Amino acid sequence: QVQLVESGGGLVQAGGSLRLSCAASGRTFSSYAMAWFRQAPGKERESVAVISSWSGGNTYYADSVKGRFTISRDNAKNTVYLQMNSLKPEDTAVYYCAAVRAAGRLYSDWKKYDYWGPGTQVTVSS
Repeated sequence: QVQLVESGGGLVQAGGSLRLSCAASGRTFSSYAMAWFRQAPGKERESVAVISSWSGGNTYYADSVKGRFTISRDNAKNTVYLQMNSLKPEDTAVYYCAAVRAAGRLYSDWKKYDYWGPGTQVTVSS
């Protein structure tokens, strides 16, 4: 069982930056692939970024965030991060952290994930 809690959301102007954190419970954090998803009002949940288990050597980014967002993990702290730069109003959404046991795999489909945090709101003003 893994429990996830996101933090770091808030209100920021367009062009600004935020760093989201997701703290995980449990002693097997490193064995989970971790991901960030987001959901805006009236829209489907979409993948933002994924990082592979263990060393996190493999990553995936949605086209809409490539070059602006960076996902990383610190296994010693049981934490995954999402650094968001050059934020745009269309990045406004609730951001969720998710985990799945997936050695070497990167899943962008939210239905593949077993554990979810409650979400954190990110609002980007124009």
